[in-house]
Amino acid sequence: MDKKEQKNDDIIDDDLYEELDEEEMRDLVHQGRQQVLDRAKEEREPKPKRPFPKWAFWLIAFAMVFNIVALLPQTFSIPAIDFLITSAKLSTQDDIKAYKKSVVVVETEDGRGTGFSISSDGTILTNHHVIEGEDTVTVAFPDNGLFSADVVETHPSVDLAVLEVEEEGLPYLDLAEQTTFEQGEPINFIGNPLRFNGIANEGTIIDYTQLDSWDEHVLMIKAPVYRGNSGSPIINQDGKVIGVVFATLNHDSEGKVGLFVPIDYYYNYFNQ
Repeated sequence: MDKKEQKNDDIIDDDLYEELDEEEMRDLVHQGRQQVLDRAKEEREPKPKRPFPKWAFWLIAFAMVFNIVALLPQTFSIPAIDFLITSAKLSTQDDIKAYKKSVVVVETEDGRGTGFSISSDGTILTNHHVIEGEDTVTVAFPDNGLFSADVVETHPSVDLAVLEVEEEGLPYLDLAEQTTFEQGEPINFIGNPLRFNGIANEGTIIDYTQLDSWDEHVLMIKAPVYRGNSGSPIINQDGKVIGVVFATLNHDSEGKVGLFVPIDYYYNYFNQ
C-alpha cells in the first residue's frame, strides 16, 4: 500500500502489524489496573469525622476490596480487558466458534498479524503490509497447527495478499459475492490483537470514505480495532466475509474508526 502523506486532518494508522513487546503489555495492564484501583478507592473510601472502631474499619476494608474486585470487569477500559470480555461472550455462539477455526496467525521474523482461510485446499487472504518483503511466512490454524505458507500474489494498492499452504481439508470462510451493507449494520471480526489469538469482536458499519493515499474507497467501522487485527475478516450477519481490516483512522466527525478493504477488491484485483 502506498504510504503518502495525508493532505487533510485525518490520521491513518495503516500499520496494525503487531509489534507490542511483553514489557509494553505489562506496563499497559499495570497502568490500567492502578487507575481502576485509584478511582475505586476515591469513590468508595469513607471520610469519617471521628475515629472508627477497628471492627468497623476492617468491615469497610473488606467491603471495599470485594466491590473493587466485582467492578474490575466493568471498569477496566484498557484493551486487554474489554475485548477479552466481549470475545468470551461472543465465543459462546456456535457461529463464532466455527468462524474462529478458519482465522490464522500470520508470523514473520519481525512480527505477526491475522489472515483467514478462503478455501479447503490452503488459500489464505491477508494484508499486503503484514507479509511485505516476504516470500514465505508461517501461519497457525487454531485446530490444524502450523504451516509454511508461500506468498503467491500481492496487490499493495488495495493492501491485500494471497498465501498458499500445501494442505487439504482445511476450514474456511465463505466470501460474499459483493460488499453490500446498510449504515449501522452490525458485523463481527476475528483477529489476533495485542498478542492475543482468536479474539472475536463486534462493531457497526459507518460508510465509505476516501483516503488521500488510495485510489479506491474503503469502508469505516465503529469497532475496537488494535495492533494485530491487520488481516481480520469482516463477517456480516449472514456469515459471509465482506472485507478485510487493514487500518485505523482518526476521522474528523466519526472519531477513531476501523478501516476495511471491501471484498469486491479481492475479486477485481486477484481474479483477472
